[in-house]
Amino acid sequence: MELKTIALIGAGAIGSYFIAGLSKKSDVDLWVIAEGERKERLSENGIVINGKRYALNVKTAQEAAGADLLIVAVKYGSLQECLPGIEQIVAPHTLVISPLNGVDSEAVIGERIGMEHLLYSFMKIASQRVGNEIKYNPAVTLGLFFGETNGERTERVHALETLLNGTDIRFHISRNIEQDIWYKYALNISKNIPQAIINCGFGAYTDSAHLAYISDRLRDEVAAVAAKKGIDIKNENNPAGNNTAIAPDSRFSTLQDLDAKRPTEIDMFSGTLIRMGKELGVETPFNEFAYHAVKCLEEKNAGEIH
Repeated sequence: MELKTIALIGAGAIGSYFIAGLSKKSDVDLWVIAEGERKERLSENGIVINGKRYALNVKTAQEAAGADLLIVAVKYGSLQECLPGIEQIVAPHTLVISPLNGVDSEAVIGERIGMEHLLYSFMKIASQRVGNEIKYNPAVTLGLFFGETNGERTERVHALETLLNGTDIRFHISRNIEQDIWYKYALNISKNIPQAIINCGFGAYTDSAHLAYISDRLRDEVAAVAAKKGIDIKNENNPAGNNTAIAPDSRFSTLQDLDAKRPTEIDMFSGTLIRMGKELGVETPFNEFAYHAVKCLEEKNAGEIH
């Protein structure tokens, strides 16, 4: 199995990391998927990543049909609208990874195209959009985590490893990818959401016992839901569940979205956890409060409340 044609949906923080990394592979074709005006704009302007402009080979989903690898790197809120394009691209041999935040993007995509195409994955990246430029910090970006749900080093795991070797894309082959995804999910909920509500930097988690308390309670609820699913995320030293050295003034994706008056991924974070908690009989009061608090902030940004 060889991955020679790569289709990428989403040229934001995660997508840009792959664009920059795979640009050094002269033996592969990387296609960024876009339609209409966005296709024209990306084709003409390219994208600026860490101060460097990259020209892009932009194709429609129909033009990219039959790609060897599809990387889905959109915001979770845009996933549903991407499903028809994903279906157009995927051929019987196509491998799909969706290193989105959250715990259910594989299931959402797999329901449309078949789970046999999906290789589970997630990203750990420190990035932000500054104007029209994407910036990420290579020093604290752990990169792509991926693996089979049974932990086996299969042919497709080896094929993805071969593709990433020789690039600047950092990666880790996970022995228990579902557990690692839940570790990352707990990290996102416990660190993204409280700072977004309070509007503070990462350093506040050590400066404020109150913020740390909220963070811990949010994480406890994620761990309780995971346990009901048979997934143990109690190991505090698991790298998937910890941040690397982060500057005290760092603002994570949810707060960045609020700063830019964009919709957040709160539905994927606390919203999904609340739903799963109800299905499994686990109470999630801190996440319920956090969900509605962030929704209020979105309404405030949209001018719907004053």
